[in-house]
Amino acid sequence: MTSWQGKTRGGIAGYKIFIAVLKYAGILPAYFLLIFVAFYFFLFSGPSTAYIFSFYRHRLGYGYFASVLKVYGNYFSFGQVLLDRIAVMAGFSAKFSFDFDGEGYLRKMVSEKTGGLLISAHIGNFEMAGQLLERLNTSVNIVMVDAEHEKIKNYISEITKKTFNIIPLKEDGSHVFEIKRALDNKEIVCIHGDRFTGGGRRLSRIFLDEKADFPAGPFYLAQQHNVPVSFVFAMKEKLKKYHFFATMPKNYYSQNIGQKRNEAAGAILSDYAAQMEAMIRKYPLQWFNYYNFWSRNEK
Repeated sequence: MTSWQGKTRGGIAGYKIFIAVLKYAGILPAYFLLIFVAFYFFLFSGPSTAYIFSFYRHRLGYGYFASVLKVYGNYFSFGQVLLDRIAVMAGFSAKFSFDFDGEGYLRKMVSEKTGGLLISAHIGNFEMAGQLLERLNTSVNIVMVDAEHEKIKNYISEITKKTFNIIPLKEDGSHVFEIKRALDNKEIVCIHGDRFTGGGRRLSRIFLDEKADFPAGPFYLAQQHNVPVSFVFAMKEKLKKYHFFATMPKNYYSQNIGQKRNEAAGAILSDYAAQMEAMIRKYPLQWFNYYNFWSRNEK
């Protein structure tokens, strides 16, 4: 399995163009411009296109030409969620509506002061879930890879109005102490469970009918702390509508070491992989992992 390299393609000039269109013309003209940008990435993204094509062809079982169309649809969907994210964070005029499944579960975490771990994936647009997380009226921490281009990050921060409590993943593992502090304080911690960089520890599961590796960290973290765990996803359903899903929280805490700890982490991964697979099958254009996720190379 090839690990993700921690970088998103695209330069600051492209961001500036899209932000200008969002600001002065609105979300629909920005989507129109995206038609051509997505086609460029469809033609010239090389290995990324090959990997996502293999995902549709081999893992989801689409025919050859249907898989080609799905690849373009995936790039276009990815562009849309990026534009939606910027529009909401920057306070532009785009108005989005939201449906919430499982909101009560998260409110119970807050009201009972248990804190909680929310495990998501690079499916849909979890940043849009901020519309819900803000309403929970509690401290929310987002664990993320801090390897994006600094100029783009700084430019985006200049035009956005909101700040987030970010816990960056560090090579020295110091982020673990920040996560522990947040959970000990009964805060909410959000983390993705479907991507890692470098040589981190891995757990394997059959996922979409093929063996795949997942980062072990989120699942060992979930079983080490006495907090409920919920799997959460925010999926785009229409041009200006999102659907938020949160599963019923479950406590996987175990004081045992060795084999039982490994079994507990594996059980969390099994539950997570099942939820993730269900989301992918329901929203096949909205999983945005552009590298070889599976252990076996497919042609």
